[in-house]
Amino acid sequence: MTDPSDQTPRRRRGLFGAIREHIAEDEEMSVDFDVDFSEYLEALRQSLDSFIADARKAGLDAPVPTAPEWDVRRLIAHQGMVHRWATDCILGKRVDPSAYETEGVESADPVIWLRDGGLRLIKALKEAPVDLDAFVFLDSAPPPRLFWARRQCHETTIHSVDALAARLGRTPTADETWVTQQVALDGIDELLTGFMTRAKSQLRSDHPVSLSIRPTDVQHSWLVRVSDQPPVVERGAGRQRRWGRDDADLVLEGTAEQLYLALWNRSDEVTGEGYDLWRRTARVSWS
Repeated sequence: MTDPSDQTPRRRRGLFGAIREHIAEDEEMSVDFDVDFSEYLEALRQSLDSFIADARKAGLDAPVPTAPEWDVRRLIAHQGMVHRWATDCILGKRVDPSAYETEGVESADPVIWLRDGGLRLIKALKEAPVDLDAFVFLDSAPPPRLFWARRQCHETTIHSVDALAARLGRTPTADETWVTQQVALDGIDELLTGFMTRAKSQLRSDHPVSLSIRPTDVQHSWLVRVSDQPPVVERGAGRQRRWGRDDADLVLEGTAEQLYLALWNRSDEVTGEGYDLWRRTARVSWS
């Protein structure tokens, strides 16, 4: 934690390792993981670039091991549709996004189509006012501009891992991706507190069970109480409030990056009874 008596500007590592100073008083920050708006855009652009490169190398007809229902063409069509739909939401438009997906499938060059939609999304986010009034759809959502930057950062990161899997022909390890600890922690939090607590989430158990999500490389954790009702999630940080084996019936452990990918069902590096429950019941809709 930063000493509140310290009057000098904070210095910390950005999402991709760059040391940067934060001075602006009105800077938009993720409440829990100190991620700012510009870093979400940086991560979004990095993921888009990686997606494009891996999709080109894999080829449009390549299967996607981490999303077996798709080939690369369908993966691109889905991601490009979500980018265009998100841009519409930021601009105050509510349209049926299904036509975008058809457009992507039928595009003469789907990779360029993906790139163009991603760049328009980034432009819309950059030009949006800080006090943007826009639709959001997750529990505990931050203000709309920050919400859409965060959501599309993680949406694009996870699907760019799909493109990497298509290029490799297998599920990648966390070390083979560009995902950083900071991105991973923020993404785990969004998934658990934003998606899983919704009434439409499918993480359920006939018998109440508690699940600790416990990164092994940082003092953060989450306790997820699962029942036949929407899950209840508690955050724990630091040595005094870190959920562990004595606090939960089941524990999921791994590095932050491994857990991030595993909780999105993009990794085979995390195993155990807790993960079996997660994989059986936790499904996420893109909206």
